[in-house]
Formats: sequence, structure tokens, C-alpha cells
Amino acid sequence: MYARCDAAIGSRLKGGKVELMIAAAKNSEAENSALPESDEQLMLAFSRGSKDAFGELFSRYKQPLFGFFRRRVTDPEQAEELTQETFLAVLRAASRYEPSALFRTYLYAIGFKILRAHRRKAAFRATFLGAATREPVAESGTGEEVLLRHAVGKLDRIEREILLLREFEQLSYAEIAELLRLPVNTVRSRLFRARMALRDLLTAPVPKSSVSPLKPSEERI
Repeated sequence: MYARCDAAIGSRLKGGKVELMIAAAKNSEAENSALPESDEQLMLAFSRGSKDAFGELFSRYKQPLFGFFRRRVTDPEQAEELTQETFLAVLRAASRYEPSALFRTYLYAIGFKILRAHRRKAAFRATFLGAATREPVAESGTGEEVLLRHAVGKLDRIEREILLLREFEQLSYAEIAELLRLPVNTVRSRLFRARMALRDLLTAPVPKSSVSPLKPSEERI
């Protein structure tokens, strides 16, 4: 079920600032074939001047990072923009990079900062400009996928985030604990509760008219 829901994301990145930078940075396929294999080695190589190393990292993570944002904002174009912003932040911070954690943990930590900034701006616009806090939701996918999105949206905020990071981003318990600043045992216990709550929501009898637009209090997967 999770795989089918995640498959609906698709390939939406159409190009932009980061991809233009990567296209300009590519020198030769021969040089790419000699790049280090691990994410951390690639990021270290990029911090020391290898632009092709960044191109490889971008190729590896552009779709997973887009999926990260797509499950948390309703507008795919907004998710694409946030993805580009995250990679640009990685570019700007490259000279200060230290491999104290896995690169993907480092990347998602930056993604979370950008997501929080986006939400603060949306809240400000809603409060002072009267703008809507959420984009209109376009319900797509099978009925099962829609029900899954609604069920996940009803989970406790922290438990929902832990579930998403574990099931979709495929992060380890330690990585989730580091990102959310929680003890590892807390991550384990709250993930268990999230799974049980989701199971109960998905197995509960569903009235025929139950699939309705998400309420403002419910966040997208």
C-alpha cells in the first residue's frame, strides 16, 4: 500500500537553477566514472571542488527529496521549488560540510529547516494577509490511496512524521532520532503507536460518504 501511494509522486522535477548548474558542471563521463561511491565521499569531494560529485548526489537524491516535500505540501510545484531550495542550500554550505552524520540525514535536516520556513511564511500570510494556509487539495489516485492519505493525516503530528520518515524516507531509528531530536526508544515506541493507530483507522468501517476533502488541521502525507 505504501509503495502504491508513493508511486503516485512520479517524476515531477522539470529543471531549474540546480539542474542548470549541474549541466554546466559536467565535464566528462570518464571523470564521473572515477567518483567516490558513498554519499559522504561525494559530498567531501564536492566541498573540495569537485562539481561532478555534486551532480551525482543530485542525481541520487532529487527524486527522494521531491517525494519528501510532496508528502508534506499539497502543491507539486511548491514541492519542486522547496526541493530546488534545499539543493541550493547544500551548495551554499558545501565549504562548511563535515561528515559527522550520514549525508542523507544532513540533507533531510536542511529539508526540514526549509519546510519549517515555508510553513512560517504560510502562517504569516494567513494571519496578516488573509491568505489561505493550505493550497487546494486535488484528490488523485485510487480510493485506497486516498483513504491512506486521510488516515495518515489523522495521526498525531510527531507520530505521523516518524511514520513517514521510516516508511517512505526509509531512515533508521537513529537517523529519525537525530532529525527530530528524540531518544531512539521514543522513536521506536511512537512508531509502534503510529502503526497501530493507522491500522485501526484503515480497518474501521468506512461509510460510503466518508471520503471528503481534508480538513485544514490534517497535513498531507
